[in-house]
Amino acid sequence: MKFEDTEVWKRAARLSASIYKEVAELKDYGFKDQITRSDLSIPSNIAEGFGRMTDKDKSNFLGYARGSCAELRTQIYIGREIGYIDQNISKSWISETNEITAMLTGLIKYLKT
Repeated sequence: MKFEDTEVWKRAARLSASIYKEVAELKDYGFKDQITRSDLSIPSNIAEGFGRMTDKDKSNFLGYARGSCAELRTQIYIGREIGYIDQNISKSWISETNEITAMLTGLIKYLKT
């Protein structure tokens, strides 16, 4: 299976594109850089995991993607609190990160069995 065929990668890539578009005009370059790095890391690590030969390696990279999801969720909460991210958009993104995390968890568990 190719990573491009997985629902988790598709959703992570769409979320990343959405965040990039939303923060494009943000003048706080430190925050913008950090949130876009963590959001880009999710689909990138999924892709890298699928490029690995062993289930253990795949699992490790899916775990990194899961960690980046938690990092992104933290940045969304902070961005919302300081007024950089709209309340409704942040709720949608948080929900999506939770669902992506659950999908990654399920995939990691499957690979470990």
